[in-house]
Amino acid sequence: MRRYFGTDGVRGEAGKHPLTPEFVLRLGQAAGAYFRKEAARPVVLLAKDTRESSDLLEAALAAGLLSQGVRVEHLGVLPTPGVAHLTRRLGATAGAMISASHNPYQDNGIKFFGPAGEKLPDEAEEAIEALLEEAHPTRGIGTVGDFREAERMYLDFLLEHAPDLSGLKVGLDLAHGATYRVGPKLFQRAGAEVMAFFNTPDGRNINKGCGSTHPEALSRFVVELGLDLGIAFDGDGDRALFVDRRGRLFHGDHVLYLAALAFGEKGVVGTVMSNMGLEVALKERGIAFHRAQVGDRYVLEMLKEKGLYLGGEPSGHVIFRRHHTTGDGLFTALMVLGALKRMGGDLADWYEALPLYPQVLLNVKVADKAKVVAHPRLKEAVAEAEARLQGRGRVNVRPSGTEPLVRVMVEAEEGAEGLAEELAALVRALDQG
Repeated sequence: MRRYFGTDGVRGEAGKHPLTPEFVLRLGQAAGAYFRKEAARPVVLLAKDTRESSDLLEAALAAGLLSQGVRVEHLGVLPTPGVAHLTRRLGATAGAMISASHNPYQDNGIKFFGPAGEKLPDEAEEAIEALLEEAHPTRGIGTVGDFREAERMYLDFLLEHAPDLSGLKVGLDLAHGATYRVGPKLFQRAGAEVMAFFNTPDGRNINKGCGSTHPEALSRFVVELGLDLGIAFDGDGDRALFVDRRGRLFHGDHVLYLAALAFGEKGVVGTVMSNMGLEVALKERGIAFHRAQVGDRYVLEMLKEKGLYLGGEPSGHVIFRRHHTTGDGLFTALMVLGALKRMGGDLADWYEALPLYPQVLLNVKVADKAKVVAHPRLKEAVAEAEARLQGRGRVNVRPSGTEPLVRVMVEAEEGAEGLAEELAALVRALDQG
């Protein structure tokens, strides 16, 4: 069991354990010791998002890595998938990203990528955690570089896959995050008329009332300004949600359905949170559907295991494995626009094409999410709820991988809200009991 690494790296409130500079220094030392076993002269690419705490944590992590003789190349503010791409492209030993993705500015995190541009597997993270328990005296003096070509190289990669967007009026919600520079450049160079929103980061406004977790403002802007569509990114740019010209939200399940048909996929990987309507619609088209654990690393693992190339989550993490190793909001946007060109119509037409089951998702804040989820009474209640649905819906109760929450999800043709409230009340009672 990993103590510090969750589904998306080490995450928490900046300045509090484990996101203190003292701990992050130790984490850098442990990671540096691990990477020294992987390469004689390890090189780690290091990027960050726009949070005010990112500079501090970047410095602490770099110091730990340098103390183990690692070469650190600073990439500056760059989306997480840009780190993944450049790690593979430049043949680096690893990549590291300072970000807490869609979380508020008070939080931050650290995630690592291996040389193939994929998030480190669970075993590697466990090995780094084991090294945290050891002392790591200085094993050489690492060197530092400032890789100024990072944004240009990432942008060039994206433009290689961009369709001609001439005549398209698009609104971009950049979440005051890591896509705030590269996002508008990408769509303008592809020919679109761009209106950029939430693109003035001040260290504390990342994801605040905007981005993929709060697309309401973007929906309003798209309708009021007569735009063709809107795209909302999260703080580190690895997910994207879409708004059609009528202001309706087009999320990861819609993306998977459209892309599967447009690109002739024989199978798709979703997660336990993917809507049952997606599964039914794909099977009606003769396309196999598989469910992985929540987390794009687990989606990627199943894609490789099944020999498939398209997978993702409703939250907007989508992996196009033929071209990329991780979820990438900007890349996903290009693929969606390319799919529309192939299939015809606009987002509004494709919104209607996928009938989704009514879904209720309740996030219940708890003190001990592991204890609550493992409780026999909760397991019995979930089994009883599924029996009541009689195959016409789904129930999923799981701990958040990044926050102190238990997520209660119910899908059903009717009665989903009441059933979800019952389970959420039980979660609260078990947490207090």
